[in-house]
Amino acid sequence: MGLKLLAAGFAALAVAATPAENGARFLRAHQLGNGGFAESGGPAYPALTAWAALGLRAGGGSAGAAGRYLAAHERELKESTDLELALVAEASLGLATAPLAQRVRALHRRSGSIGPSVNSTIWGVLGLRSAGVPVPVGTKRYLLRHQARSGGWSWWPGGAPDSNDTAAAVQALRSLGVTGRPIRRGLTYLRRLQNRDGGFELTPGRGSDAQSTAWAIQAFLAAGAKPASAAFRYLERLQRPDGSFRYSKRYVTTPVWVTAQVLPALARRPFPLR
Repeated sequence: MGLKLLAAGFAALAVAATPAENGARFLRAHQLGNGGFAESGGPAYPALTAWAALGLRAGGGSAGAAGRYLAAHERELKESTDLELALVAEASLGLATAPLAQRVRALHRRSGSIGPSVNSTIWGVLGLRSAGVPVPVGTKRYLLRHQARSGGWSWWPGGAPDSNDTAAAVQALRSLGVTGRPIRRGLTYLRRLQNRDGGFELTPGRGSDAQSTAWAIQAFLAAGAKPASAAFRYLERLQRPDGSFRYSKRYVTTPVWVTAQVLPALARRPFPLR
């Protein structure tokens, strides 16, 4: 009888847990012994570990040995965005980030970009601001100069804007103190990508997905605007019984990555994490 009561108690706790708590529990179940995070049956790797660490830290939880794993794999990071993402994550974990921040600053170009793209510049800003390191002169102007007529931002200069890059750009610019028209235009662009189901889509006609919705929520929070409650309801409807989040109503894919990116939005924490 005692075992039955204990089991019932655990079931009640699971039911009472918030979507964010269930998502965090799912992530922790996918941390390997070396501290890295992996999709079911796959290997750990730095980018996924960084995302999982950010998702857990956004909610104020522990990321276990993720910091040790990231620090041990810094030399493997070759792409600018991988370096920058690792810097954001390591800063959120309270690690010493000076060597990694120096590598990111070294990516600065005469144009003002950090790395080769608009996306790498956005993440360069988020990384350096996370680490408390000054952003190079001209980088803010570079990002403002690459806002499209629609109000959005793209991955590459001259490319088609999308919700994810736009939301990340809004967060980066807000971290640099930008307010006013550029931010309003960015939010207006995002609003045009919100669907009747409450979710946001990556590009027009693609359909709502969890990650685009989470990014949009973070952008509104960074701008001091209230995200639509329908966006949170959309995310909650995508949660599966194991705590993970579907990519969309139709598809389940890379649940560790998707869940990691949803958690900061549920915690109402934009980047960089403070």
